[in-house]
Amino acid sequence: MTAESTNTSGSPNGDRWERKLLEQLALESLAEQRHRRRWGIFFRFAFLLLSIFALAAAFKPFESFNTNRGGRHTALIDLRGTIETEGLASADNINAALQAAFEDSNTVAVVLRVNSPGGSPVQAGAIYDEIRRLRAKYPDTPLYTVVEEICASGGYYVAAATDRIFVDKASIVGSIGVLMDGFGFVGTMDRVGVERRLMTAGENKAILDPFLPVNERQRSHVQKMLDEIHQQFIAAVRHGRGDRLKDQPELFSGLFWTGQRSIELGLADELGTVDSVARDVIKEENVVDFSPQENVAERLVKRFGASAGRALGFGALLDRPHFR
Repeated sequence: MTAESTNTSGSPNGDRWERKLLEQLALESLAEQRHRRRWGIFFRFAFLLLSIFALAAAFKPFESFNTNRGGRHTALIDLRGTIETEGLASADNINAALQAAFEDSNTVAVVLRVNSPGGSPVQAGAIYDEIRRLRAKYPDTPLYTVVEEICASGGYYVAAATDRIFVDKASIVGSIGVLMDGFGFVGTMDRVGVERRLMTAGENKAILDPFLPVNERQRSHVQKMLDEIHQQFIAAVRHGRGDRLKDQPELFSGLFWTGQRSIELGLADELGTVDSVARDVIKEENVVDFSPQENVAERLVKRFGASAGRALGFGALLDRPHFR
């Protein structure tokens, strides 16, 4: 190897090596810039799509009811999942579907297909009251409940307002009760050595705080409130089911039963499905779905919001009574 070939500066070989190095650095820099631009474009585009979905959800939170109704029909409304303010099983959504079904002049009867473990007493009560109102307004249009897997607690509260309840022999029915649950961390804080620092205005403002010992007077107040809501639930069931209910104190204890046993107890009337009720009871096999349907934009926005909320640690500050 000659001296000329080993010299890395001031020689032809050295110049070529430096140029190649500079070219390589320049190319890598350009590649990195392109990479950053692509990701920047991607995130801007994703943000734009999310904004469009959010706007679409705001102006059209749910897809419209099925408008291809074509003559006389049995109207079907699904009540699925937890009965709560946010969701398809909210009072606003179910009541809007009920109103649309009853107002349709071609509706022969309405079937409420229930698969719900319960939820908010307020939301369930609002649906119950609307059912009673619509049945009084449209006395010639019957409303039946068809239970799938479960019709418990708040789900049964709603079903009790309907004319008849049809179940599968293995359905779960009942759970007529109210609960409010939570956790207590007082012992854990003592062991860990953590001090709770809470300031309030109002001696009962920190009621049910999980980091404070249970105050018996406050516990008694909450129990009275739960008992009052329970009595409202019992009154609604008695009013809806009437003398079909058997004289069994355990009916209102929070227990639940199979569909077959619920018929024996008077909580339900007969075995049946949507198809059998439409065919054999209503005598109109043309079933039209009036159920509210969540659109794609709403679904994506909710999922994004739920993920963000979990990441930020947002949560409920106070336990609420609920049917479950």
